[in-house]
Amino acid sequence: MKAQIISLNVGRPKHMHDVEPWTSGIHKAPVSGPVRLALENLEGDGQADLMVHGGPDKAICVYSADHYPLWREELGVAECGPGWFGENFSVTGQTESTVAIGDTYRVGTAVVQVSQPRAPCWKLGRRWNRLDMPKIVVGSGRTGWYLRVLETGTVECGETLTLLDRPYPQWTIAIVNDVAYSRRGATDVAAARALSSCPALAEAWRSEFRDLVS
Repeated sequence: MKAQIISLNVGRPKHMHDVEPWTSGIHKAPVSGPVRLALENLEGDGQADLMVHGGPDKAICVYSADHYPLWREELGVAECGPGWFGENFSVTGQTESTVAIGDTYRVGTAVVQVSQPRAPCWKLGRRWNRLDMPKIVVGSGRTGWYLRVLETGTVECGETLTLLDRPYPQWTIAIVNDVAYSRRGATDVAAARALSSCPALAEAWRSEFRDLVS
């Protein structure tokens, strides 16, 4: 099955006043037409906390639309679709088990590369009005992932992500998550050590793996 963008989603930081005031760019909405993809984000997109979000290694957040039906069933919600996880690309034909660190794709006129898993923060819980949502997402393994931009260009809904290179097929997002969160009961020291020096993995994650094995 080909990997395809079914929705491009952007959003500027907004101030919310529900339980207590907070600011976030996690509320994304679909946009149509060609969209400019720069080195750090999609045109029209933005983040509130630049210490945690954004930057070259987290230019684009990707989430598999194949997960939406699972979330609707598991959480008992009627709605769950593009942008609900704060993602920029909602895609079909890709999941955490099929995408690997360093995978490089041409999409539209741009070239992008998988840089790290997505580690959901508390703002996803506020977005869903479920404070345990980040924990649920991590536990499910359906975290999503980030892309860095190697060549800027334009992208459009409906376009295919064409694989150009796969230097680290062993490091799927699912496996990196397993190592990071010690899903098998204990830290896989050998895997953590290897990931700590994987050049395609974002430095923030390499640093975390160095800490795991130190």
